Amino acid sequence: MAYLDDLFSLAGRTALVTGGSSGIGKAIARALAGAGASVVVVARREAELKAAVDELTAAGAEAAWVSADLSRRDGVRAAAEEAVGKFGEPDILVNSAGINLRPPLSELSEDVWDTTMAVNLEAPFLLGQRFGPGMAERGFGRIIHVTSQQAHRAFVQSGAYGVSKGGLESLARSQAEAWSPYGVTCNTLVPGFVMTPLNERLSSDPEKVTELAARTMVGRNGIAEDFEGAAVFLASRASAYVTGQAVFVDGGLSVH
Repeated sequence: MAYLDDLFSLAGRTALVTGGSSGIGKAIARALAGAGASVVVVARREAELKAAVDELTAAGAEAAWVSADLSRRDGVRAAAEEAVGKFGEPDILVNSAGINLRPPLSELSEDVWDTTMAVNLEAPFLLGQRFGPGMAERGFGRIIHVTSQQAHRAFVQSGAYGVSKGGLESLARSQAEAWSPYGVTCNTLVPGFVMTPLNERLSSDPEKVTELAARTMVGRNGIAEDFEGAAVFLASRASAYVTGQAVFVDGGLSVH
């Protein structure tokens, strides 16, 4: 157990998790807290934030929340400073917040494009600019982005969403190039189809859910808890030599 603690413990670390009040982000926040990190959850809806943090504190974790509009630059910057006020500068940044607006490309408006890029790509960039240099100065940091199959291939009307997630994977590589020499790893987690509120459009269609499960190698669609172990690995000392990578957590969907 001492060996595992040395590899994976996050005791003494602070994590900021956007989108941490629901879905994959919530599961990651729970996992990081369970591994010993103090966790600040950032999202938009206060009721969901309070409920998520109550769950964490009830389990014995040190946790706090920040309500923010990540579609605006000033909202991102304000959230970053408020988060620092909770437990100090973060050692771990998880960008899981996202919006999933996917009209057919011919119907894609500039407003949808702009909002998608702001939340899914620009907010992670701004947070990285705020926290990455400090992580590098301290000699330890972990940046983890949650992306999508659409970052790698066109799939169920990728539209602006796929473009934003492809950009996010490129951002991770740029961040890795800039900061990994100073102890900051930057990677992405790539889900398959996961039964979360973000995918409500597809998860409400039983036929499509069955079809997608059949495309995996394990025979089922993902659940948020499937990301807990991978997140702890990427946040811990165990992943010190893993950077700039896209780690697929998709039941084999991408290679089947």
